[in-house]
Formats: sequence, C-alpha cells, structure tokens
Amino acid sequence: MTTIPDTALELRSLISKAGELEVSLTKVKVPEPNDDQVVVRVEATPLNPSDLALLFGPSDMANAKASGSGDSAVIKAQVPQAAMRLLAPRLGESMPVGNEGAGVVVKAGANAKTLLGKTVSMIGCGMYTQYRTLRAADCQPLPDGTTAADGASWFVNPMTALAMTETMRREGHTALVHTAAASNLGQMLNKICIKDGIELVNIVRKDEQAKVLRDIGAKHIVNSSSPTFLEDLTKALAATKATIAFDAIGGGKLVSQILSCMEAAANLTATTYSRYGSNVHKQVYIYGRLEVGPTQLGLDFGFAWGVGGFLLTPFLQKIGMADVVRLRTRVANELKTTFASHYAKVISLPEALQLANIAVYNKRATGEKYLINPNKG
Repeated sequence: MTTIPDTALELRSLISKAGELEVSLTKVKVPEPNDDQVVVRVEATPLNPSDLALLFGPSDMANAKASGSGDSAVIKAQVPQAAMRLLAPRLGESMPVGNEGAGVVVKAGANAKTLLGKTVSMIGCGMYTQYRTLRAADCQPLPDGTTAADGASWFVNPMTALAMTETMRREGHTALVHTAAASNLGQMLNKICIKDGIELVNIVRKDEQAKVLRDIGAKHIVNSSSPTFLEDLTKALAATKATIAFDAIGGGKLVSQILSCMEAAANLTATTYSRYGSNVHKQVYIYGRLEVGPTQLGLDFGFAWGVGGFLLTPFLQKIGMADVVRLRTRVANELKTTFASHYAKVISLPEALQLANIAVYNKRATGEKYLINPNKG
C-alpha cells in the first residue's frame, strides 16, 4: 500500500506589488479526499504555453536570476512596469501552476473507490505538485497499458484540436487553417483531419517543420518564411475552400494575411465585382500569443469577416456535458495514435527551476516541449 505523506512539494509563482516574479517550491499539505474526491500521485505533467503564461507571466526571463538548489531553488525576474496594470488581480498571491497531468490514484473517497490504484489523467490547476487531491469527475481513467507519460497531455492539446474541428462544423465551414502547425497540437490536428476526411491548410515557419507534417501525411503545407508565401497560401485556400483559421501566433500581420488570402481565393471564382468584397464569411480565431505584439489588420479582405479569441473551457461549457464526454472518450481511446505527445526531456520539480532548462522550454519551440515528473528522483 502506498504511504501518502502529510505534505508534498508544489511549484508556485508569485508576482509582488513591486514587480518582481518569484518562482519556488513550497511544502503544501496533502488534503484528505472527501467522498467524491481522490488523491493522485502525480507522475507526469506537461509544460504547455498556457502554463508558462501563468508560471512566468510577462517577466524578463532572459535576465532571470537563480539562487539556492534542489528543493530550495528560487527563480527571480523583473516584470516590465507596463504589464503591471493587467496583473493587478494576482499581485502578492502565491499561485499553483499546471493545467493537466497524469498519475496513479493512491487514495479515494467513498464514492470514488473504483478509481483506486488506476492510472488516470487529470484536469485542473495546480498539477505541478507531487500529490493532487481533486474531484473524481476531473479524472479520466486510462486504458490498460497506458502510462502516465502517455496520458499527461490528454486534455489541453487533444481537446483543443477536437474543439477546432467541432467549431468548424458548427459554424458551417468545411475546411480549416492552422498556424504554428508542426506543434504537438498541430500534429494531433492533422491526424484528426486525415482520419475524419477534413481538408487542412498548415502554416509553418521552417522547412524542417514542413517535413514533420509531411511525414505524418499532411497534404497542404505553406511556409510563412517563403517569398511566395501569400501566393502559396491563396492556392491552398482555393484548393481546400478553407474559410476558418485558428492562429497560435497572435501578434503581427499573419491574421490579416490569412484573411486577405481567403478573400483572394474566394474571388478566383467570383462572377461579379463588389466594392464591398466577396460575401464569403472568413473567420480567424486567435488561441495563442507566441508573438506578443499587436495584431495588425489590413483593409483588403472586404467586410464579410471576423476575428475573435478562442479558449477551450468556454467552448466546452457551451457544447454541454454529453459532447464533452464524447470528445474525452475519443481522446482516451486514441492516446497512443491520434493524440500521442512527444517530449524533448523529462525533468523533476527542482530541475524545472534550473535556468538552463528554463531557457529551452520557455522558448515554446516546436520539438522542445518538456514534461515534469514531480516524483522523479
């Protein structure tokens, strides 16, 4: 029988009112589960971009300083004064981090005994900890033979990729566009679209990223660094008739370029001229901020268009529990195929506070995603 300690290490992020970020490990009490809860020994939890946004915020990590070592390690960095106004609600609060993870249920309440001893995936804040007490309803039992590492990224990327194709269908589109397309999420989206017969236009920045997608069967790939990017994108949009895009970049001109090329693709088959542009509705959803500058929009795509933000949780709340369960079940059944994740390195909680590791995983670069095992070592 697993012995559960009274306290466990947990990664915390704090921004002071003076504008200093402090990331450290702290000992927290392991709560007893109530009747509907379980205690999970966390064995795998990914460092997603959404987690890094909370972990480091807008801090200047290039000039971060480290002190202490092991469980006593502390990272400090300065927050730009211009960002402080937006951070007001979290100032002075030590915040747990980590949206998803997986591990083994080591204790269960009266109504959750069927999960005892099972390997489960979890969703909820505060996953960068050794033991996590949470509702059984927030756990997804994993199929036999599935490890915690297999199931650690079961929610954010897989469910977001599925939400994209669900949104496409619900809004009346038949094909879609995705940027930063060679990411873990992008590879999942390609596998979904190939399996479900959906045309997908992938936008990448590098030739090696294009190769990653070609190797898994992607058909339409365009390189935003190419001098013929706009021409190539227009051709791909004309071939697929994609009129909805999901953008992980956020800042810069890419959103505007996508809308412009969608308009150009629509006009290739237009029979009459309209000074207001085509009547084909073009939609771009921004779901990431890999570029933190302003989103720049031009005026060359008519008036039938929309740009909005996209977050997974509001989408799931909108579609209802029956459809959420349907999507979760698909993820669990295809964890080792469609929704397989790949990691560059597995690190412990203290290793997550080493500047050399931070310099790599905080770049959020394709192929350099890290996984934390809070109980490693």
